[in-house]
Amino acid sequence: MTTPHKIRIIGGEHRSRQIEVIDAEGLRPTSSRMRETLFNWLQFDVMGHSCLDLFAGSGALGIEALSRGAGHVTFIEKNPTAYRTLLKNIES
Repeated sequence: MTTPHKIRIIGGEHRSRQIEVIDAEGLRPTSSRMRETLFNWLQFDVMGHSCLDLFAGSGALGIEALSRGAGHVTFIEKNPTAYRTLLKNIES
């Protein structure tokens, strides 16, 4: 059984936007602290560039990259439930 909950985008254009994350075996979102640290390191390298979000899950990393100015993000996710959630998050 999957139960949705929400996490926030932490920076950029979509800062504070909530996205849905599902609780399912084998899936866990990247923590806010880890995303913040990652994008503090990459902030100038992301702007205008293409990014790849492998094992995307909810799409939190890719959406964070778009929020911070990435030109394009390709999301890869094989779990069907996570993929549906990812599409919903991208569309909202």
